[in-house]
Amino acid sequence: MKNSYSESYKKAGVDITAGYKAVELMKGHIARTMNAGALGAVGGFGGMFEPDLTGIKTPVLVSGTDGVGTKLKLAFLMDKHDTVGIDCVAMCVNDVVCLGGRPLIFLDYIALGKNVPERVAEIVSGVAEGCVQAGCALIGGETAEMPGMYDENEYDLAGFTTGIVDKEKVLNPENVQAGDAIVAVASSGVHSNGFSLVRKALDVENRDLTEYIPEFGATLGETLLTPTKIYVKPVLKLLETVNVRSIAHITGGGFYENIPRAFGGGLCAVIDEKAIVTPPVFEFIQKSGDISRRDMFNTFNMGVGLSAIVPAEQADEAVRILNACGEKAYILGHIEKAADEGKVRFQ
Repeated sequence: MKNSYSESYKKAGVDITAGYKAVELMKGHIARTMNAGALGAVGGFGGMFEPDLTGIKTPVLVSGTDGVGTKLKLAFLMDKHDTVGIDCVAMCVNDVVCLGGRPLIFLDYIALGKNVPERVAEIVSGVAEGCVQAGCALIGGETAEMPGMYDENEYDLAGFTTGIVDKEKVLNPENVQAGDAIVAVASSGVHSNGFSLVRKALDVENRDLTEYIPEFGATLGETLLTPTKIYVKPVLKLLETVNVRSIAHITGGGFYENIPRAFGGGLCAVIDEKAIVTPPVFEFIQKSGDISRRDMFNTFNMGVGLSAIVPAEQADEAVRILNACGEKAYILGHIEKAADEGKVRFQ
């Protein structure tokens, strides 16, 4: 540490020693994510992982990358940074499991205006928690102090994951058939999408985020910062028993964009709108911003964080397995042949 100290660089706004301190503070959090495949220690030029290929005939790597988006603005306003890392992991691993992939590794990237080691460690604690929930190892990352690019109290957070799946078990939207059932798995709230609209509708920069909202059973800020649900372990359990045709992670674009990504041409998704269990935060956002129903379903998950398409005769079993894993699952609708292929229709 002492040998690499640069007074000139510090005067330019970059404190190298703060970076070293941040690494020391985050090591305990990273250690929680280590598993049998993780090799080497934090601080090297790259992260290494030795995958267990037992029982996999043709291994296929599945990768995903994403960030947290403007939900970070809420973290800045509340000075609460220990949950956005879970969001970052969730947005990546939930995509990977949609293809049947089991996440193996995760890497994060934090760019900030000023390196406050304690805050960086708080961010990484959330990343580590997300990795534990997903069953993957946090094998590396980067913290970049960039004065002039970000305000001192602001940062951006992004991540990258790689998983593995046997080629013969890759989930393929082309396998979906008319008559298949759509099973919903509940979200934990707004997750990490649509926050530019949330911030505008609620005018969050100019309101008291500590305001207690009775229908939420929590403050407004706590509700909005509720981390994205990680579905990896329940989905992998489901895949052991049920013939899952395809899965959709309901992110930005809501129902209208994401559900059609899970089935092929000549089909449409018919959604039973009365079946949807929508948390009160969405009605609160809709009324506050005078947002149309279609725009709500085209922006937010509306209470459905993930949907799985399964043969109709296995739908009840899929719901049972997911509920046994602690999820709130129910039958959301079905697949039909239709001229308006690739569409979502509510009934």
